Amino acid sequence: MGLLIEDDNDGGELLIPPANFSMVEDGVYRSGFPQLENFGFLSTLNLKSIIYLCAEPYPEENLKSLQSNNIKLFQFGIQGKTDPPTPMPKDTVLSALRVLVDVRNHPILIHCKQGKHRTGCLVGCLRKVQNWCLSSVLEEYQNCAGLKWRQRDLAFIEEFDVHGLRQCLYSIIYQYNGYGLKRRKLLYQEENLVVQEQHKPQATKGW
Repeated sequence: MGLLIEDDNDGGELLIPPANFSMVEDGVYRSGFPQLENFGFLSTLNLKSIIYLCAEPYPEENLKSLQSNNIKLFQFGIQGKTDPPTPMPKDTVLSALRVLVDVRNHPILIHCKQGKHRTGCLVGCLRKVQNWCLSSVLEEYQNCAGLKWRQRDLAFIEEFDVHGLRQCLYSIIYQYNGYGLKRRKLLYQEENLVVQEQHKPQATKGW
């Protein structure tokens, strides 16, 4: 059963998060594919952007909600086939990671269909950029994927080279400023921000 949150400011309306919703860090969230019933909850996050990691077109009703709330949609078409297995495309993940680490896009939600494998790989690569130890990165992936974790995803995260991102975005400074013991914020320096045009993601303003 999904988590239900009562909104005291809106007549007791129940706010329903998307499946597998959780906070990655302050201003960064992950989940499964949002349904219409989840939009009330998502509006409380004041999202600026969504990273969508599936190849299928975004549903029209969802796009209308994005547009009405002025949220950008960054779509990176990663196939989720398991028979035969589709390898994670490194260049596409790197492009999505560039969007993710740019705090001008925060608050941001990452999602695929279930919020487990493609989303888990992207979050795992983010953790490597943040210099997490590999065992903790892989443990977080497995905890979020549950019983359906995939060995090839673990191998992808382990082998992913974050130096390419650092070379393209060498001006970004990762700093953690205290907002209490558990709340942290990723800061950046804008100069010389480089995004290669051939990897530029599709973007739709809205939500």
